[in-house]
Amino acid sequence: MGQVLFRAVSLRCLLLIATAFLICACSPKLDWRMVQSPQEGYTALFPAKPDKIERKIPYQAQELLQTLEAVKIDDDIYSISSIYLSKQQTELLATLLEQLKGNLFRNAGVDQLSAHNSDGLYQTANHQRIPTKDYFLEFKSASTSQQAMRVRWITKPTVNGGTWLYQVSILHIGPVQPDVRTFFSAEERANFFDEFHPD
Repeated sequence: MGQVLFRAVSLRCLLLIATAFLICACSPKLDWRMVQSPQEGYTALFPAKPDKIERKIPYQAQELLQTLEAVKIDDDIYSISSIYLSKQQTELLATLLEQLKGNLFRNAGVDQLSAHNSDGLYQTANHQRIPTKDYFLEFKSASTSQQAMRVRWITKPTVNGGTWLYQVSILHIGPVQPDVRTFFSAEERANFFDEFHPD
C-alpha cells in the first residue's frame, strides 16, 4: 500500500512540476550559475535560477524528506531530486532506488536492461571521481507530444549514518535529433551532469 501511495504521490508531483513549467509563456536564456545546496549536500550548475520544492513523502509507513530543484529552458526541464534517508531508514535504500527506476522505465515503456545507457563518472566536491550510469529514454506515448530524458541516480552516505539519494535528469519535450544519446550529450546539456558534485 505504501509503495502504491509513494508511486502515485511521486508521479503527481512530477506531473505538476512539468505542467507548471510548460504553461510558462517564456523561458530565460541560458544563464549558467553554480547553485549550492548545503542542506541537500551538493553543488550543481544550472542554466538559470532553479525553483525549489521541499516536502515529506510517505513510504513503507515512514516519512522521507524529498527536495526538488528544477528550471525550464525552452523545451528542457533540468532537475535534481534529493531524498534523505536517516540512519534508521537506510535499509529502505535498495528497494526505494529500484522502485524509482522501475517507475520511470515503466512510464517510458522500456525495460531497464534494454534501455540506452552509458557508463560515466561524477566528481565529488573533494575531486574524487566515482563511476555512474546514465540512461537515455524516449517515452512511448499515444499523445502527440514526444518526450525524452537523460537520467542518473547517485547515492551518498552522510557523516551521521544517513544517505542521500539523488536523481539528476533533463526532460525534453519534443523530438530529439539525430538520436537521444547525441542530443543529451551536447555541451549545454552535458554540463548539467558533469557539474553536479555531491559534498
